[in-house]
Amino acid sequence: MTAAADNAYPGQRLGLPREGSGSIARPGRRIAALLLDVAFAGLIGYAFFSSPDPVTGVPFANPLATNLIFFLMQIVFIPLIGGSPGHRLLGMRLELASGGWVGVWRPIVRTLLLGLIIPAVVWDADQRGLHDKAVATVLVRR
Repeated sequence: MTAAADNAYPGQRLGLPREGSGSIARPGRRIAALLLDVAFAGLIGYAFFSSPDPVTGVPFANPLATNLIFFLMQIVFIPLIGGSPGHRLLGMRLELASGGWVGVWRPIVRTLLLGLIIPAVVWDADQRGLHDKAVATVLVRR
């Protein structure tokens, strides 16, 4: 049998429902949550770590500070509230593929892999990025 026949919908192999609470969070919602998290980090970076452009004088957020804020948001909020602010606002939570709390080390490794970008854009049939597969997590709908 092919992988498509074994997996009629994303998350079936993991024992997750097709739709509703506990089902795999779909790509559109995941991308929107990522954009929200990046925007939040950018706003915080701009508010606290902005400096004027040497040529134009227009203030901009320090890119290093903004990236560190993004990483800290992921690492702190995932274990505390079950997802990043963007995940939670869009009705998602991160949990172990076997169910339960992700712990402390998984969000750190997941975020480092997310920062590499490639692991986040390479998905399996369950729409789990390599960053989630590496730490045995899954992003599901609340």
